[in-house]
Amino acid sequence: MEKIDAHHHVWDLAARPHHWLDPDAMSPVRRTFTLDDLAAPAAAAGVGATVLVQVLPDPDETREFLALAAESDLVAGVVGWIDLTAPGAADTLASLPPGLVGVRHGVQSEPDPAWLARPDVRRGLAAVAAAGLAYDLLTLPHQLPAAIDTVAALPELTFVLDHLSKPPIAAGELEPWRGRILELAAHPNVYCKLSGMVTEADWASWRVADLRPYAETVLEAFGPERVMFGSDWPVCLLAADYAQVAGAADELCAGLSDGERAEVFAGTARRAYKLH
Repeated sequence: MEKIDAHHHVWDLAARPHHWLDPDAMSPVRRTFTLDDLAAPAAAAGVGATVLVQVLPDPDETREFLALAAESDLVAGVVGWIDLTAPGAADTLASLPPGLVGVRHGVQSEPDPAWLARPDVRRGLAAVAAAGLAYDLLTLPHQLPAAIDTVAALPELTFVLDHLSKPPIAAGELEPWRGRILELAAHPNVYCKLSGMVTEADWASWRVADLRPYAETVLEAFGPERVMFGSDWPVCLLAADYAQVAGAADELCAGLSDGERAEVFAGTARRAYKLH
């Protein structure tokens, strides 16, 4: 079965600072990670193509990622960053080299829970839609109401929810996250990544059973045809190696039909990001 990893990163600490990598909490991943580091574990998990996702709100990083993708047999597309609030967002998108399949902004770090509803942000999102790209939603559960309003206001834009919107897996809480996910999934222009779960669970003691209620919620809400696998490597290394993350996804999807599994592990990502 074809497998696409729809969400991973790389970063070079010598190229630019990564202040989000806390020296204490994030010490296991506070080093440079390259595509060469990813190649072997991805191949061992049967992954033949990936989507490389932005890390920093930095246009230079996006251009570097596009250059990496152009030289790589593994990376099928890049989700990059632009300043959505800038009046020239459409021109910026038009100036980028080939390989961009989506745009992302770290909404999770915005203090305003309604950031996505700002007129200047909505104007930028409309430019993303006009460019034929997807928009990755990186939100926390309390930001989902604004996300729901935004996807309703922009039905022409494909949205991809990252990391299930980071539910409180370690605490074992489902509500109000679950109700908001069901409301978000009612909009057909939204997809969801089965990613980032191990780092929302207890890093030291998580089990697949801890992840299951959250995975089952998104599979029920979106259907396998709108859910896609992502490793969130190398962030996942805080709690699990690549093989463990891929194995957990396999186990969580074991009850699906062969056709449904093919969607989660490849078909959905190909459609949402228009991958060739």
